[in-house]
Amino acid sequence: MPDVPELSVVIPAMNEEENVRNMHDRLVAALEPVVDGLEIVWVDDGSTDSTWEKVSEIAATDPRVRGLSFSRNFGHQAAVTAGVDAARGRAVAIIDADLQDPPEVIAEMVVKWREGYEVVYGQRAHREGETWFKKVSAAAFYRTLRRLAHIEIPLDTGDFRLMGPKALEAYRALPEHNRFVRGLVSWIGFPQAAVLFHRQPRAKGETKYPLKTMLKLALSGFTSFSFVPLRAATWLGLATASFALLYLVFRAVSAAVGFVAFGSAGLVASIFFLAGVQLLAIGALGEYVARVFEEVARRPLYLVKESTDGKTGVIPPER
Repeated sequence: MPDVPELSVVIPAMNEEENVRNMHDRLVAALEPVVDGLEIVWVDDGSTDSTWEKVSEIAATDPRVRGLSFSRNFGHQAAVTAGVDAARGRAVAIIDADLQDPPEVIAEMVVKWREGYEVVYGQRAHREGETWFKKVSAAAFYRTLRRLAHIEIPLDTGDFRLMGPKALEAYRALPEHNRFVRGLVSWIGFPQAAVLFHRQPRAKGETKYPLKTMLKLALSGFTSFSFVPLRAATWLGLATASFALLYLVFRAVSAAVGFVAFGSAGLVASIFFLAGVQLLAIGALGEYVARVFEEVARRPLYLVKESTDGKTGVIPPER
């Protein structure tokens, strides 16, 4: 393998023992004829099955394969970042281990990159094997985020993408702890292009993105790239204050003409409404403050307990 391979493929994985070998074989078959030097970087995000053992076995027989194993589960976005930090290739592609994103599409991304695009992202034209709730909620999330974010994030895209040298340098320079990778890659700019593909059903195993995890990722996306929740609290406060002023005028006029307006039920409803608005505003503010705290604490985004090349701790980004 060349000292600097043309392409590194980063694969974050948690409890994907059933998919490791198949993913490796398909990647090699699809990319070996296409690129001048291939590197495959597996990141084991605190698996409790034999994922790390499977990766280590392949790395022992294939020098193109490297592996990192986290000290615990740090999350998918941290695993993606660790893999990108460790990758040595001129370009880096990111793909999940579940084989829903076809490895063969990376070859099309390489063609686009060679045409001059620094970022090539996979855009889902069709999603097979997913529930109606997952499809509807994902569509709603992407479209809502696009309307609220202060940058343009492509619709129906995940972290399945390829970054060229300039985009990699910019991405690796971003220091934030709460990472929403697809938003960060959109933020850095550079010429970007889409490759349409049909998303496949999960090959084997269970999804690692249940509803709770999806909601957490969505919240991270909104708070990282939109100030609308904070501004909404301001506008909601202004609206309630205006309503209260109008209500006072209404009560004064009603008293003057001898009309009894609303009773205790109306007063109780008003109190609960105002309390709800206040709690909503405090909650929105709290989400942003919590993220500021995490950034100020400056804890490492991940810790590597073991790797196939002996590196541990925090992996410094390749330059």
